[in-house]
Amino acid sequence: MGGIELQPGSDHMTDMTPAPSTPAPKPKASGIKPRPRPQVMRLTDAAAQRILELSKRADSDIVGLRVGIKNGGCAGQSYTVEYAHEIRPTDEVVEDKGVKILVDPKAVLFLLGTEMDYKVDKMSATFVFNNPNQTGACGCGESVQLTAAKVDG
Repeated sequence: MGGIELQPGSDHMTDMTPAPSTPAPKPKASGIKPRPRPQVMRLTDAAAQRILELSKRADSDIVGLRVGIKNGGCAGQSYTVEYAHEIRPTDEVVEDKGVKILVDPKAVLFLLGTEMDYKVDKMSATFVFNNPNQTGACGCGESVQLTAAKVDG
């Protein structure tokens, strides 16, 4: 038991030092392995290729792209994509097809299971989010309505 003991040859309290403590026994494994964490997002080949191109063209060093959601727009929310210059301690880091996506922690439940794609047509080129948590979108295509993913306990 840890405590303070008198050292041999000492007869007063000022010579006390902490007694060596014994480590607490480790709990025995119950044979139950933790369930692996699901990957928040996955990328198509086109999205990964575009992220690589953007990374090479960035004005300064970046570690990947930061993806999140913000409130606003016709339907209530919109996706955000920006250069990430650092990995924050709270970021959910997704590595897929050789690139890094950093997911804002407030967006994880809204983006769980999302596939990020990159589409090019005659009038535009943009990242597209194929999100199972999307319940609606506005006509202009700039904003969406999302619900948080239901995670099994």
